[in-house]
Amino acid sequence: MFELDERLRADTAEVVTLGLSIVLLMNDRTLPWLILVPQAPGLRELYDLNVSGRAVMMDEIALASRVMAQVYKPDKLNVANLGNIVPQLHVHIVARRVGDRAWPGPVWGAPGGQPYTGEGLEAALSALRAVFRNQGR
Repeated sequence: MFELDERLRADTAEVVTLGLSIVLLMNDRTLPWLILVPQAPGLRELYDLNVSGRAVMMDEIALASRVMAQVYKPDKLNVANLGNIVPQLHVHIVARRVGDRAWPGPVWGAPGGQPYTGEGLEAALSALRAVFRNQGR
């Protein structure tokens, strides 16, 4: 049975559920940041998905990337699968802007993250959900 890693649950809010993945918004208002987690137990690496699962995962990464591009109009999207701290398979999609708090380096470990306010979180979730709906998920 699928269970979301405790650290991911503590640091995110649920945006939508796709065919394979749950889409989460990182609780950091300084960097628009989605995390896709395939809802299957025991996955640690992309190769742990079967062939069709990997294809679905790539389609969902592309969809989430298009949503981020439409909502945030970033200068660059960073897509990464690390898992050094949270071993559960998950993929980060971060909308980057020249001059953001971590630019041009990686966002991991960069100081200055700030949680959303209640209204700010609801606004971000609403905007993302609307675009996911319009993208024909």
